[in-house]
Amino acid sequence: MAQQRLDKIIASTGRYSRREVKTLVREGRVLVDGRIAASAEDKCDPLTARISVNGEELFYREHTYVMLHKPAGVLSATEDGRGETVLDLLAPEYRKIGLFPVGRLDKDTEGLLLLTDDGALAHDLLAPKKHVDKVYFVRTDGALDDADCKAFVQGITLGDGLECLPAKLEILKSDAQSEALITIHEGKFHQIKRMLASRGKPVVYLKRLSMGSLTLDEGLSKGEYRLLTAEEIKNLRESGQFAQGKAGADK
Repeated sequence: MAQQRLDKIIASTGRYSRREVKTLVREGRVLVDGRIAASAEDKCDPLTARISVNGEELFYREHTYVMLHKPAGVLSATEDGRGETVLDLLAPEYRKIGLFPVGRLDKDTEGLLLLTDDGALAHDLLAPKKHVDKVYFVRTDGALDDADCKAFVQGITLGDGLECLPAKLEILKSDAQSEALITIHEGKFHQIKRMLASRGKPVVYLKRLSMGSLTLDEGLSKGEYRLLTAEEIKNLRESGQFAQGKAGADK
């Protein structure tokens, strides 16, 4: 990997700002490969250099990937004057490194939300032409039926003329309050709610279960989060690449 400035490498962990790194270096509290760093502007390879601050070794990540079990009542935004955002649920070190939500969940929608600073992966997961599956559990007011399933497969055109891509509706329970799994490949504003409202079956509860290969860790309580494992990151990248190829084959 190309060499980077020491202050940039340390700041990327979210533990310290670049200004703080400069002070730490001046005070002799930063070691690189066992030697006291001479300058915050010194360059080294972040993947091979052993960097420690105050005796604690730091580990460099080019990108950060966080799985959050989003609760209702929290906004899928990096900042918003109207209320609490998903970034407010994270520890300070994660709020400093430029994470953003990959796609948005409505304020009252729960479930899987990926936060990262990897713009390329976010694009692969969100672009409709990539055909990456997003699966939701939904509860509706009204009985879902086969006609609703067929309408989803054909692609629903909303009242304002917005055309939704073909989607999948799998009915789990059909009665006064129905339950179903919905799979879509895009994420237009209030899309699932508007699709079901157009069928006369308004949504009363919505939860995202998965995005591509990434499935919500049900061990996470609402509002809790964790870093993705190396395998989850690898599979997520591969699912985006596969989806792109699949989209091309479907044309």
